[in-house]
Amino acid sequence: MRGDRLHIGLFGRRNAGKSSLINALTGQPVAIVSEVPGTTTDPVFKSLELQPIGPVVFIDTAGIDDSDEGLGAQRKKKAAAVLQKCDLVLLVVDAGGTDFSLEEEWLKTYRTRSLPVIVVANQVDRFGGDLPSWFAGRDSVPVSARTGVGIDGLRQRILDLAPREWEPLFLRDLLKTGDIVVLVVPIDTGAPKGRLIMPQVKALRDALDAGAIPISCRESELGRVLDALAQKPALVVTDSQAFSLVASIVPEDVLLTSFSILSARQKGDLPGLIEGLAAVPALRNGDRVLIAESCSHHPLKDDIGRVKLPLWLNEYAGGGLAIETVPGSQYPEELSDYRLVVHCGACTLNRREMLRRQDIPRKAGVPMTNYGLLIAFLKNVLPRALRPFPELYTRYRERFTDGEAVR
Repeated sequence: MRGDRLHIGLFGRRNAGKSSLINALTGQPVAIVSEVPGTTTDPVFKSLELQPIGPVVFIDTAGIDDSDEGLGAQRKKKAAAVLQKCDLVLLVVDAGGTDFSLEEEWLKTYRTRSLPVIVVANQVDRFGGDLPSWFAGRDSVPVSARTGVGIDGLRQRILDLAPREWEPLFLRDLLKTGDIVVLVVPIDTGAPKGRLIMPQVKALRDALDAGAIPISCRESELGRVLDALAQKPALVVTDSQAFSLVASIVPEDVLLTSFSILSARQKGDLPGLIEGLAAVPALRNGDRVLIAESCSHHPLKDDIGRVKLPLWLNEYAGGGLAIETVPGSQYPEELSDYRLVVHCGACTLNRREMLRRQDIPRKAGVPMTNYGLLIAFLKNVLPRALRPFPELYTRYRERFTDGEAVR
């Protein structure tokens, strides 16, 4: 899943050698290379292993100097949008260049976003002698993607600058060696055939990394599993849609939360999403609610974003809500008319992009929460679902001290 990989974006003018550089770094012909300017049009994502970092995504972008009045502007806009996903930037510059004004502009953009950036002086094999003075004082690495000169040094510089923990832990910090964690995985029409969804896989791997003992079951077998255990589970994690049933089965002294809430904690600003729940009790007839999905999938007859959440929200608010579901990476242009944004678990996004998606409604003055938190709230189990996170649980109880906000 790309959302769980370090994102490395390559930017630069047309024919600066971005695609050749990806091939040189990976030792594979993964990107199309041509002498024709503008070969790369849309951003190209390449998921690879870069040791010792591990899984990364290289993003090859269109030239920042694309002068086509129509398509060129669109390509540059898409290249700029890639920055929302990047954890590290390689600015690829022709070592034989004379005008670096565009590169200077982009460097300022990276700085305003606090992005680590490496200036790659490419094609040094074609231009002998010292680099132009513009490169002096910048974090630049001279390379030749064609001959391989300097590639090992660039790879080491990437390792030096790459964030080591670009995402917080999923649930490993909630467990200790020998703990039992029960993962409740419903197998319904929304379950992908032959596989688990990414948050379920992450929970399983994190539990193993913690030295804990993960046990998976469907909600229909949960009672039998708990009865068969000689040791009480330290934690139960459920799909949010099964919250009501699972909460009724799991003893009160066993911690309980959901995959979606854990995903919100890892990918975004969980306290901010909890704050967004304050808008739910105030929803009234005619209010607009936006349900935002980070991926595009084929809607099912009981789709969570198009059927279940709208039904549950309208039941809670007494009906009459104007609820829209928008898939993909973009919000509607005008958000200020919405009373609430409800985001999915963001399993296809990386943390940097999810934080940006939270920031957009915040700047528009629109509260935002996520699927798991909202379902827990509507099903009257939210305080319990936050109990595994003592600081957040306390803040929530202090923030929502009376009325329906506590549920």
